Amino acid sequence: MMAKNFFFVETKSLPQQKLYDEGRIVFPAVLSSPNSNITVNPSDLIEAIKDQKSWIDSVLHQSGAIMFRGFNLTTASHFNDVVEAFGFDELPYVGGAAPRTNVVGRVFTANESPPDQKIPFHHEMAQVPEFPSKLFFFCEVEPCSGGETPIVLSHIVYQKMKERHPDFVQELEEKGLIYTRVLGEDDDPSSPIGRGWKSTFLTQDKTVADQRAAKLGMKLEWQEDGTVKSIMGPIPAIKVDNSRTRDRKIWFNSMVAAYTGWKDDRNDPVKAVTFGDGTPLPADTIHDCLRILEEESVAIPWKNGDVLLLDNLAVLHSRRSFQPPRRILASLCK
Repeated sequence: MMAKNFFFVETKSLPQQKLYDEGRIVFPAVLSSPNSNITVNPSDLIEAIKDQKSWIDSVLHQSGAIMFRGFNLTTASHFNDVVEAFGFDELPYVGGAAPRTNVVGRVFTANESPPDQKIPFHHEMAQVPEFPSKLFFFCEVEPCSGGETPIVLSHIVYQKMKERHPDFVQELEEKGLIYTRVLGEDDDPSSPIGRGWKSTFLTQDKTVADQRAAKLGMKLEWQEDGTVKSIMGPIPAIKVDNSRTRDRKIWFNSMVAAYTGWKDDRNDPVKAVTFGDGTPLPADTIHDCLRILEEESVAIPWKNGDVLLLDNLAVLHSRRSFQPPRRILASLCK
C-alpha cells in the first residue's frame, strides 16, 4: 500500500513483522521513503505527515503500530516537530510510575531505569483512568546491543488468555484489578517505578497531591517514613475497543508489569496487584500470560532516527535490557 503522492512506501520485508487476519494485517506497519538514495529532510517529512494524516491514521488503525524509518531525523527537536505535525493533544504525565525527564517541548525521555532491567509489557498508564491514546517513541541513539521495544497486539493476548484460562479471564472481567505502589518523596532512578510522589503529582504539597490523586480515582495513604502508598482500583482489566471498525475485547492492564516488575526497596511486586476484591492473583497464570506476550510480540532493533507510533488501546509495549549507549525519547498524546 502506498500513499497518494508516493512519499511513503509500506515495507513488508522485515523479518520481525507478523501477519494477522490471513495476511491482511501487517504488524507493525513500516513506512519509509520509496527512494532510499534520496535524503529526506525532516521538514519534508513533517509536511508529508500533515498532508497525508488521514491515510496514516487508517494505516495505524489497521495495524496498531507504525515504524517510520529512514527519514534523517537526528534531534529531539526533529522528533518534537514530528509529534506536533500529527495534531494530537498532549497528555500531561500525571499518575505514571516511570522516571522521566522533559527534553524539549512535548518530548520526554523514555523510562530511565538502569539498562540491565527489563520493563514488562503494559499499556501506558493503564492503571489510571486518563491514559494516552497514542504513544510516540524516537531513537536518538541506537543501543550497542539489545534495548528493543517489543510490542504486541492486545486483542490477540485477550484471545489467547481466554482460550487457555477462561475461568481466570471471567474472574478478571468481573472483579477488575487493584494496583498498590509505595512512592518515595523524590525520584529513584535505580527503580523502573521510581517516580516520587512530588513529580508524579507535579506538586510538593501533600494536600494538592491528595486532590490530584482523587481526580485519578486514587487513594493515598501517607506513611511515617515520608513515603506514600497509592491504591488504585478496582479498575477494569479488560476493555472493549470499539473505535471505528473495531469491536473487540482488549487486554488493557498492567497486571504482568506490576506482578513481575514493580520491585524496588519499597515495593513487593506480588503485592502490587490483586483482584478487585483484594484476593491474590495465581502466579502460574500470570507467568503463562507473560509467555503469551513474549510469543506474540514483535521486537524490531532500533536504528538512529526511527519513530514508532503506537495506538495505546491496541498495543502493549515493553523494553528489553541493553548495553549502553541508548537514548529513546517519548511523547504521550490524548
